[in-house]
Amino acid sequence: MIFKGVRDGKPYPDHGLSLRDWSRIPPRQIRLDEIVTTTKVLELDRLLSEDSTFYGDLFPHAVQWQGVLYLEDGLHRAVQSALRNRPVLHARVFDYDVLAPTAEASVADGPGARQPDSTETDFLR
Repeated sequence: MIFKGVRDGKPYPDHGLSLRDWSRIPPRQIRLDEIVTTTKVLELDRLLSEDSTFYGDLFPHAVQWQGVLYLEDGLHRAVQSALRNRPVLHARVFDYDVLAPTAEASVADGPGARQPDSTETDFLR
């Protein structure tokens, strides 16, 4: 099996990241067999296109949520990597597991609660 799983839709809450926000997240390697895709549709013309990322981000986007890594954007690039026998993919990963609990704790604890430090939120600026 190429991916850990295939879903139709995103199980995590909307993160609201713009393309500019994504570009501030440094890419890292992720293993294809640890990814759960968020779409079941693969368009053959996009898969075979040489310039499919010409107007978009060079790196796919993934979201870490509740210990699972979901591929939000970049399915075609992930499949291309698999077809080339490459078990890893460079992607930008937004980690809800690090940021979401902090935000929830701040709201729950009221005024004076711990706020995320600049290293946790720099990429959103």
